[in-house]
Amino acid sequence: MMEKPPVIEVEGVSISRSGERIIEDATFKVLRGDYVGVVGPNGGGKTTLLKATLGLLPRDSGYIKLFGEPVEHFRDWRRIAYVGQDSINFDQSFPLSVRELVSLGLINRENIGHRLSGEDWRHVAEILEFMGIGDIAEKRIGQISGGQKQRVFVAKAMVRDPDVLFLDEPVTGVDPETQERFYMKLSNLNAQKGTTIINVSHDLSAVFCRMSRVICVNREVNVADIGDEAGFTTALKRAYGDHFHFVFHEHMCEGLFEDDRPD
Repeated sequence: MMEKPPVIEVEGVSISRSGERIIEDATFKVLRGDYVGVVGPNGGGKTTLLKATLGLLPRDSGYIKLFGEPVEHFRDWRRIAYVGQDSINFDQSFPLSVRELVSLGLINRENIGHRLSGEDWRHVAEILEFMGIGDIAEKRIGQISGGQKQRVFVAKAMVRDPDVLFLDEPVTGVDPETQERFYMKLSNLNAQKGTTIINVSHDLSAVFCRMSRVICVNREVNVADIGDEAGFTTALKRAYGDHFHFVFHEHMCEGLFEDDRPD
């Protein structure tokens, strides 16, 4: 079987901030259709690595390619969507509905100032339904729950149909049951639409249960396939220390395509 093409290539990348080395000689690839969990202890450099991969932070050495093109020259940003840690921090009184907020994901340099078409609004409705938030489309953003907000901002990122979705700790502060439903939506996105997902997470169970590969970050970067138990364990120990012990066991995640229960 022919290997899937890489959408992200990182080779020999080192990154420093305020004179301190944060990432040391990182090398890895993300292939089309991968669902990747980025894990590691707090302060280990996960967000720094993510932002550098997107060209948002400078690096000391090495190269980064997006879809085969050096990140410095990459211009086709419609193919990539990024949901940062602070995405849901906004003025709760802002008079914007869920549907209107998600539609902002369609605005770009070419159509700014133009009215969205009927086809655009139908696409917004389709994404809202896919993310399980169609029933709250007319609610104000200050009236919805934390779990719903997370899905709204993923919907806003997804509405322009990117090939790659970057998420930086998207479920921080959300209860475990809502987290599971959120991760199920991402699994559906990956399985049904073939979207490549890179998700920074502290939830190792979700990574092991739902994702296909793991990038472990604690200054050095180690990559393993989830199905490779020995490689996965080794990568985790290098990030968290030799004392770390991950117990592999039978685990049935809530199935793909399951209907949502209300938040």
